[in-house]
Amino acid sequence: MATPDNWRKSSYSGAGDGNSCVEIANSPTHIAIRDSKTPARATLTFPAGAFAPFVEALKSPYSTVTDFARFRG
Repeated sequence: MATPDNWRKSSYSGAGDGNSCVEIANSPTHIAIRDSKTPARATLTFPAGAFAPFVEALKSPYSTVTDFARFRG
């Protein structure tokens, strides 16, 4: 996937430079996430259909980092 050019900052990010958190960009087939403080670094990229289950899993109080391996695509 080419680097998206439609990055949007999370609504949870504050207005100041120190309050940034994540940015998200989407294409018809993939969703990409990056750290808004270091945008030139690596991004996480998900097939579009795997992103919503990934976010739901993050919300689960029982999820672990190893649970996320199943969302790779």
